[in-house]
Amino acid sequence: MTRQDNFIYLTFALILLLLGTSLAQQFFEGSVQRLVQSATVVTLLVAVWGVDTKDFVLRKTFIFPIAILVFSFFAAWLDNAGFDQVYLLLLLSFFISSALRTAKQVMFTGDIDGNKILGAICLYLLMGLIWAVLYTLVQLSFANSFNNISNSNEWFTLFPDFIYFSFVTITTLGFGDISPLLPISRFLVYFEAIVGQFYLAILVASLVGSHMNKFGANHHGFNNNKANELPSDKPTNKDNK
Repeated sequence: MTRQDNFIYLTFALILLLLGTSLAQQFFEGSVQRLVQSATVVTLLVAVWGVDTKDFVLRKTFIFPIAILVFSFFAAWLDNAGFDQVYLLLLLSFFISSALRTAKQVMFTGDIDGNKILGAICLYLLMGLIWAVLYTLVQLSFANSFNNISNSNEWFTLFPDFIYFSFVTITTLGFGDISPLLPISRFLVYFEAIVGQFYLAILVASLVGSHMNKFGANHHGFNNNKANELPSDKPTNKDNK
């Protein structure tokens, strides 16, 4: 992404990912859940990496459906081969890199506009997804890490529940229906709550700082223009005569 990108594409892709995951869990079986999540991840991939690149291959209409099928097949092969942790680590790396690229454009840079506000929302959503992947990895690595979570060893059946739990945690709602049991899972939970609160504080400071800098620059420019327009008090040579 460049500074001229419009974050509305990334916002749409993230909302599609969250909505598609919920609908797949609500109405379909596990195989369809995996297909829907793979498709939405491909959409997210295009939104983050291909929006500003004219030659990006996945933007071609006839390539996009093929990319979804290949991505889904590859994910299914990883699961069936017992490499679902590898898939989740790749997904985690993708979310982290996307969050870093977004943060560079949002935090303490330039003037405040609608595009930057959308970018701040996208960064918040990416943070929730990052922790959802971490929770899924912990549950797969250490059984019974969380209370009221199924003992399934399929990541795509656990991921939707952890998305819900992650955003409940990052917003410090704390419903209590899902709770951590092991020390490592407890650490991730309270650390996410801390990061979420600090992000909001830093975001507000960034927006206020950018607004004050813009106001100060405009005020300084107004004073300079006003000073240039004031008539001089010094008498001219004609007046002395």
